[in-house]
Amino acid sequence: MGRRWYLTLVVTMFLATAAYTADDRNPLAGDPKAAKAGEYEFRINCALCHGLGARGGGRGPDLTRAVKKHTHSDAEMFQVISNGIPGTAMPANGTNGQGVGMTDEEIWQIITYIRSQEVKAPAKALGNAGRGKDLFFGDANCSLCHMVEGKGGRLGPELTGVGGSRTREAIIDSVRNPSRRLAWGLTEATKEFPQEYESVTVVTADGKEIKGVTLNEDSFSVQIMDANEKIHLLEKSTLRLFQKSRQSAMPKYDADVLSDKELEDIVAFLVSVGAK
Repeated sequence: MGRRWYLTLVVTMFLATAAYTADDRNPLAGDPKAAKAGEYEFRINCALCHGLGARGGGRGPDLTRAVKKHTHSDAEMFQVISNGIPGTAMPANGTNGQGVGMTDEEIWQIITYIRSQEVKAPAKALGNAGRGKDLFFGDANCSLCHMVEGKGGRLGPELTGVGGSRTREAIIDSVRNPSRRLAWGLTEATKEFPQEYESVTVVTADGKEIKGVTLNEDSFSVQIMDANEKIHLLEKSTLRLFQKSRQSAMPKYDADVLSDKELEDIVAFLVSVGAK
C-alpha cells in the first residue's frame, strides 16, 4: 500500500511538472496575479540586462516587441530562459549571478509578465527604408564604422540585428547621445558579459599615440582597434600612458548634422534588416 502510494505521488509530481514545462502555451497566460509575480521575478533576474519594464538595456534586447528574434511561442521563450542562448550574453537560468535560479512556475510568471508588456508594431512604418540604406552606406557615413549584413566597418558595433532587438527610441538616442550608454562588443567564453566599446588612448614607449576602442583586456595587456581598423596588442607595463574614457568614439549626430527625417529613414532601414 505504501509503495503504491509513493509511486502515485511520484507520477503526480511528474505530470504536474510536465504541465509546466511541456505546454506549447504558458499555463499562466493572461493571469494578472502571475504577471505581477513575474514583474517581481523579472526585476531580480532579468532587468539588469533587459531594463525595467523589459524595454531593453545595454546588454539585452527590448522584450516588449511582439516579434522577437529568438522566440515565437511561450514554450520557446521558456527554453531560452531556462537554457540561455549559446554565443550571446543570455545565460542559462541560475548561472548569471542574479538571483539563485528560478523554478518552472517562476519562469512562466516572467513570461506572463513579458507578454503583458508587449506592444503592437505601428500599422505604418516610420521612415523610408530605401532612403535610409542609401544614407547608411552613403552621406551619413554610418558604414565607415558599422557593419550591416557583412558590409561596412568594424570599429563600432555590428548592426544587422539591432533593428529587431532595440526600440526605435533607443536607436535614435544612441545616435543623438552615443556616450549615454556604450554598446557591448566581443563575447568570450571566459566572460559573463561582453566587453564594452570603451574609448582608449595610449602612448607607447617610443612616444606614439594610439586612439581607438578596447577589444580585449587583461591585467597585463590590452588589444585596441584604431580608427583605421588596425589592431594593436600592447603590454601595459611598456606604455607611457593608458587612459580609458566613457566618451564614445562615435561622434554626436545633432539634428543639424543628421536631420530627424534622415534619422527616421536610417532607423527604418535597420528595422527592415533586423526583421528578416
